[in-house]
Amino acid sequence: MLLGQLNAAASPLSQEQVQKLQGLVAELNPIQQAWVSGYLAANANTAALGGAVGAAPSAGEAVALTILYGSQTGNAKGVAAKLKAQAESRGLAVKLVSMADYKPTALKKEKFITVVVATYGEGEPPEDAEALHEFLTTKKAPKLDGVKVAVIGLGDSSYEFFCQTAKDFEQRLNTLGAETIYQRADLDVDYEDEATTWITGALDAFEPDLKAQQGSSGGQVIAMPFAGSTTVASQYTKQNPFAAELGLVQKITGRDSTKDVRHVEISLEGSDISYIPGDSLGVYFLNDEARVDELLTHTQIDAASLVKVADEQLSVRDALIEKLELTQSYPGFVEKYAIATGTPQLLKLVEDKAAMHQYIEPRQIFDVVAQNPAKLDAQTLVDCLRKLQARLYSIASSQSEVEDEVHLTVALVEFDAFGREHLGGCSGYLARRAEEGCKVKVFSEHNDNFRLPTNDETPIIMVGPGTGIAPFRAFLQERDARGASGKNWLFFGNPHFTQDFLYQVEIQGYLKSGLLSKVDVAFSRDQAEKVYVQDKLRSNSKAIFEWLEAGAHFYVCGDANHMAKDVHQALLEIIKENTGKSDEDAQQYLKDLRSANRYQKDVY
Repeated sequence: MLLGQLNAAASPLSQEQVQKLQGLVAELNPIQQAWVSGYLAANANTAALGGAVGAAPSAGEAVALTILYGSQTGNAKGVAAKLKAQAESRGLAVKLVSMADYKPTALKKEKFITVVVATYGEGEPPEDAEALHEFLTTKKAPKLDGVKVAVIGLGDSSYEFFCQTAKDFEQRLNTLGAETIYQRADLDVDYEDEATTWITGALDAFEPDLKAQQGSSGGQVIAMPFAGSTTVASQYTKQNPFAAELGLVQKITGRDSTKDVRHVEISLEGSDISYIPGDSLGVYFLNDEARVDELLTHTQIDAASLVKVADEQLSVRDALIEKLELTQSYPGFVEKYAIATGTPQLLKLVEDKAAMHQYIEPRQIFDVVAQNPAKLDAQTLVDCLRKLQARLYSIASSQSEVEDEVHLTVALVEFDAFGREHLGGCSGYLARRAEEGCKVKVFSEHNDNFRLPTNDETPIIMVGPGTGIAPFRAFLQERDARGASGKNWLFFGNPHFTQDFLYQVEIQGYLKSGLLSKVDVAFSRDQAEKVYVQDKLRSNSKAIFEWLEAGAHFYVCGDANHMAKDVHQALLEIIKENTGKSDEDAQQYLKDLRSANRYQKDVY
């Protein structure tokens, strides 16, 4: 019988349960539906063999190590997966769950919890961790006396609130009575080795109690798989990137624009890299050779001096160009460089966290060295620096459209400071130094928290000002290739129509063909009063709410600190205006959308 034909007379489910089931099935692809079908069948058989439905959880379920992860770019998810694999290799029962999929009320059933969580922006939790992060502060949060926990955080020490979300989770779990069984680790961007060490230590701490309680149960637990992605894992990863050929790099802002935005095309031919609209591409880059030579002069180091980076030996000049971070400043470098050089003014900063962040904010590492020159040994300098990290860009294409290519929308980071021009590491490389045909090391990073609806009839609303347009270009290409019938509404903003309308011809073409049902643009500087995408949302309040009530998915991509928050506030106002709901009820409306994966953000 088709799900749509179920009714109270023909089904043991209530009407409310039928509606929930219909909503779930609408979001699943055939492979996911088959998995759920098998899982439910196995679960029903287990219940039939083991006793009445609704019996207490088995001993194996009760003593599993629950790994909860909250990931913004995929790094925390990767660490959580390694933790799961290591635990299973020791014969431990494991439940691996995204915080987005975890029911907070299940906390009261847990005995052993590990939290793997990233921090982004100004100390904020990743999208998939927000609900649980907030729940732990409410009166509904259960007492966790007797629960043992360990927390590992991923972050970036160049930001003031380094690993704040991990600190929050540990503090809130402890406040509820949970015991920290292994010391929290706050890991910087170069985290892989320290994460491996922490995993070993944490499992050593958990294992005795887990095995003692699992002894008679066998400890087998079905772990929910990662949802959403249907791509096959590539051999090319962050640790083993693919040397791709750089194709087109074309400026797509006008001559008089205050922004320099480039459309970048990269060939993936010869690789097994696949991606889905909503994913990101990690790009490694080369540092500016001229500035590297200046740095070597400031430190009186011979460019040919041999150094070791990890297990590789190479010249210090090559290491600085290819392997080490020289643009993004962070406290760890300033501290190590201060100690290595004995520079008094830098040593003072080490004692003052606020002053340190104020100091590094306008400076690249190049500047720190240039303003504090000192003779150094080549290996000492290398040991002060951290490994160069790939930059992640939202993918601006669908493989259904571009096949063996991947497209990016890259804003050149450029600013004047200390009497000279400064460029961003990766954006400066792609826009200014890299030549067509050169090799660029890349890998795809899947983002299962930013996905088109599986049902092609579902309408979508996309809010993507500036380079936030990138994933929506991919969305539109994908829906066009699928022949999706769902309506598409795009909100785009930038300073000027004539200079900054990114992908204008394509957008107008989609509007003409009917793929785009509506486009609303906000060119903030083209009139006396500034107009932004959130203002355009408010002016379409009734229609926005009607789309949401009709099942539309709502997407936001772009600036996290201002735009995304302003859009969120506009949504709240739209809900209140059209329903008469209170602030609290409007917030709950949006939380319900988030829980149903109908309100998704890709913000940075």
